[in-house]
Amino acid sequence: MPVYVTAKAGIVGMTRTLAHELGADKIRVNCVMPGAIVTERQRRLWLTPEYEAEILAAQALKRLILPEEVARLILFLAADDSCAITNQSYVIDGGWV
Repeated sequence: MPVYVTAKAGIVGMTRTLAHELGADKIRVNCVMPGAIVTERQRRLWLTPEYEAEILAAQALKRLILPEEVARLILFLAADDSCAITNQSYVIDGGWV
């Protein structure tokens, strides 16, 4: 777990640094940090009833998150609708607490 937390902090730090360095060139830098996303592979290999209960117990929203929900955020960030957004980190985890 310490390696995961350290890596995540590194991504956030890199996002902040690159957003600052590249902003003058009108390049936006954001990061998306998904939590437990229910992919087909996860369903096949790891999503047992016990693991699903553990995910839901830890979330504020109490529902499984699908890949297309992450994709919609990424599409928004790639679109002109988000042209003033940079240096942000978006966590998609259902409000993991």
